[in-house]
Amino acid sequence: MLRLPRLSSGASGVSALALLLIAWPASGASLTPLSLAEAQQRAVARAAAPAAADLRARAAREKAVAAAQRPDPVLSLSLVNLPADGPDRFSTTRDFMTMRSVSLMQTFTREDKRQARADRYLREADAEQAEQTLRANDVRREVSLAWFQRRAAEQRLALLQAQRSEALLQVDAAAAAQRAGRGSSADVLVARDAVVQIDQALLAAEAAVATARRNLARWTDEPVERPLADAPTMDRHGLVDRPLAAQLAQHPGLAQLAAREAVAVSAAAVARAEREPDWSAELMFSQRGSRYSNMVSIGVSVPLPWDRPQRQDRELAASLAQADALRAERVELERQVLAMVEGWIDGWRAALARLALIDREREPLAQQRVEAVLAAYRGGTVPLGAVLDARRSALALRMERIDIELDAARVWAALDTLIPAAGDAR
Repeated sequence: MLRLPRLSSGASGVSALALLLIAWPASGASLTPLSLAEAQQRAVARAAAPAAADLRARAAREKAVAAAQRPDPVLSLSLVNLPADGPDRFSTTRDFMTMRSVSLMQTFTREDKRQARADRYLREADAEQAEQTLRANDVRREVSLAWFQRRAAEQRLALLQAQRSEALLQVDAAAAAQRAGRGSSADVLVARDAVVQIDQALLAAEAAVATARRNLARWTDEPVERPLADAPTMDRHGLVDRPLAAQLAQHPGLAQLAAREAVAVSAAAVARAEREPDWSAELMFSQRGSRYSNMVSIGVSVPLPWDRPQRQDRELAASLAQADALRAERVELERQVLAMVEGWIDGWRAALARLALIDREREPLAQQRVEAVLAAYRGGTVPLGAVLDARRSALALRMERIDIELDAARVWAALDTLIPAAGDAR
C-alpha cells in the first residue's frame, strides 16, 4: 500500500490537517473516494477503441453467417433472335427462331468451401475480440498510471504544505529569539526566505496536482475534486508468484497475434477450397410464336482453371506465407515480452527494496539529524541556516521517497495490467 511520508512529531497535527485538506477538498467532501479498480472500470466503459473493436467483431460474425449460405439464384429475362430487317422486322411472333425466354440459374458452392469462408470470418471476429481485449488493457494501464501520478502529486503538495507550516513556526521562533537577544535579524531573514522558497515550490506542486486531476478525469469522466481511495498493496502480485512463461499465453498482444495467425490459416483453407471451381446449372423456358413449339433448355457451366499453378496455387502460397510470418512474429514477441516482464519484476523489487531502506535507515537518520541540529541551534552553537539545511535535506528525502514509490507503482501497474485478471493482490 502506498504510504504518505512520515513527518516530524512536532508537526504531526499540522501535517495530518494538510493531508486531510488535500485528500478531501471542500467542494468534494461529499464524494466517495475513487479506487483504482473503479477508475479502470469507468475508463474502459467510456473508451472508444475497445468499443470499436467489439463492433468490428460483431460485423465479422454477421458476415460469417452470410458466407455460409449458397449464392442467390439468378433470374434472367431475354428476347432472342428478334428480326432486325425484312418483312418480319421487329416481330416477336412471325419468325420461328424468335423466342421470349426466362431462365433461372443457380451456382452450387460446395459445403466445405462455404464453411471455410464462414470460418475465416469467425476467425476475424476472434481477432477483433483479441484487439478489444488489448485496447481495454491499454486503457487500464494508462488510467492506472494517471491514478498513481495524481496520488503522488497530491502527496508532494501535502508534504510541502506541512513543511510550510513548520517553516512559519520557525519564522516565529527566530523573531522571538531576536527580541530576546538570543538571535539576529539575519536569522529572521533566512527563515522568511525558506518560507518563500517553499511557496515557490508550492506553485509548481499545485499546478502539477491540477494537471494530474484533469488527466485522470479525462479517463474516468469523474469530477476532478473527487478524492482518491487507498492505493492497492504493491508489495506482492499474483503474476510474480506463478511461473511467468506459462502465463504469457494470456498476454493480449500475443493472443492478438495468435488470432491473426488463425485468420491467415483460415484464409489458406479458403484458398485451398477455391482451387476447385463451383459449377452452375441453368433452366430456361423459351416461348415462340403460336405456330411454333415452345422450348426448354438445360445447361451446366463449369469454370476451367487452366492456369492453376499461376493463380489459385499462388493465392494459397501467399496465405500460407502470411500465416508463417505471423507465427514468427508471435514467437519473437513471446521472447520480447518475457524479457521485458522479467526486467519489470527486477525493477519493481529494487524499488521496494529502496523504499524499505529509506523507511528503515535513511528517514530515521534524517529525522535524528534535524532534531540534533535543532537542539544545537537552541543551545546557540549552530546558526539557523544549519537547521533549515537539515530540514531541506529531510524534505528532499521524503520527496525522493514519493518518486521511488511512484516508480514502484508504475511497474506494479504495468504488471497488473499485463494479463487480464492476473493481479490477485489488491
